[in-house]
Amino acid sequence: MLTKRGWDAIVSIVSAVIAIALVFLFPPANAARTAIALAAIGLFVLGYALIGRGAIEPPRAAWRYPAFLSVAAVAAGIGAGAAPFMAMLQTLAYPLVWVIGDSRRRGIGGSAVIAGSVFVGASFGYGLNLDSLLAGATTAVFSLSFAIAIGLWIARIAEYGEERERLLAELTAAQTQVEALSRERGASAERERLARDIHDTLAQTLAGLVIFAERAGRQSRDGQTDAAATTIATVERVARDALAEARALVARTAAVPREPAFGAAVERLIDRFREHGAARIALDTAGVRGDLDREAQVVLLRCLQEALSNVTKHAGAAKVTVRVEVAADGAAVLEVRDDGRGFDVSRPGSGFGLDGMRERVALAGGAFDVASVPGEGATLTVRLPAASGDAQGEAVPAAPATTGDAAADAMPTMGEHP
Repeated sequence: MLTKRGWDAIVSIVSAVIAIALVFLFPPANAARTAIALAAIGLFVLGYALIGRGAIEPPRAAWRYPAFLSVAAVAAGIGAGAAPFMAMLQTLAYPLVWVIGDSRRRGIGGSAVIAGSVFVGASFGYGLNLDSLLAGATTAVFSLSFAIAIGLWIARIAEYGEERERLLAELTAAQTQVEALSRERGASAERERLARDIHDTLAQTLAGLVIFAERAGRQSRDGQTDAAATTIATVERVARDALAEARALVARTAAVPREPAFGAAVERLIDRFREHGAARIALDTAGVRGDLDREAQVVLLRCLQEALSNVTKHAGAAKVTVRVEVAADGAAVLEVRDDGRGFDVSRPGSGFGLDGMRERVALAGGAFDVASVPGEGATLTVRLPAASGDAQGEAVPAAPATTGDAAADAMPTMGEHP
């Protein structure tokens, strides 16, 4: 809908064009009629400026519509009586009546009043004869029909626009609600993820601390001072590991990715198993060419921790080779190979380590495989698919800090060798 300034421009320009055309192109029969026609234009413009303009935009005073309709009808009737060309004044009167009336009923009624005024003015202006009555009636009927048709069409468009505006407001409110629910769901998922991470890292390490503390207490009570001192040193080392885990857990939730943390976590984990296990562990990271997303790092680190813990407890291996490959698109491979005693992969195991790793890898969409022959060692392989675009750039996981003994005592391990 046009604003007041828009209507100001339209009324001014159209009124000026009608006046100029009336004087130079379609002059009335005499100067008196010309003066009356120009006065009718002036009356219409004055009525618009003093009455109609204030009702263009809401709020609208109730008196303005009938007052402006009266002035517009008088101006249109007088103008049509002074000169036939003054019927052009209807091009301003009809749309303004619909806009100021602001309803179908008022628009149709106001249009009928304007059309009747033009008919009366044209009929009396040129004498009450059949020709003038027929000309006035024809002009009034056609103009009224056209005004009503256009008015109803514009009113329907305006109602459609208002309906769209209402629906847009409802849609915006619904989107806001969906965003709020999405944020709430995301926060809930993040809490669950943090709970799993704390259980897999800090909780296990703290459980190991309790076991070592109890062992140190027993050794102290039994007078085994050297053994107790060694255990206390282990407690201190595991406590430092717990502190490192806590810091890494905090760093993992940061918005800025820290790519080097994964490689450092793998090396630190292997160093701990080297310290507490008899097997020599070799690490091969030459195939790392890309970056891992956070979930993939968690899966690989947990599988590596479980595999090394199992080798330490059950394999009796002299040498273990750990190979990590990361493709440019984020696809990853973890391989843990040992020369231990091996086992029969077709025989059901009594532990939970293999099943736990298999489930974790399956949830990540990867593949888990164990190959072993009794007396010839074993090979565990984890393959993870390429990372999705949304996963790129996330923070990296905390480095597991469980030592070899702590891994055996503080976390569930499988009863067979992988």
